[in-house]
Amino acid sequence: QLQLAQSGGGLVQPGGSVRLSCVASGSTLGYYVGWFRQAPGKDREGVSCISMSDDSTNYADSVKGRFTISRDNAKNTVYLQMNSLKPEDTAVYYCAASSHPITDQAMCLMWPEYVYWGQGTQVTVSS
Repeated sequence: QLQLAQSGGGLVQPGGSVRLSCVASGSTLGYYVGWFRQAPGKDREGVSCISMSDDSTNYADSVKGRFTISRDNAKNTVYLQMNSLKPEDTAVYYCAASSHPITDQAMCLMWPEYVYWGQGTQVTVSS
């Protein structure tokens, strides 16, 4: 059974940076890994996603140019580097792994495509 453990996050000032990590255990990450976030009173939102087999990535428009997703297959880990953070980036961030191929890259930002979820980590952007 695949398990995901997240680390990183915390309180950061506007304009600052933080890196989130998602480490998998129990099985090798395959197919896609996505990062999602949910702010209080808002729906879960797809932030970014990455294929574990090629260079395919996707980003929500709200984070393009500021966030970068990357992977280290040897470490069974996916990262989300978040730069130029804004107060509206404040949310609980979750990583998730799919159990099947996602052929339409646009769908990799859709949370129903994912079966395995990390525990979530709070990112608060505030001065």
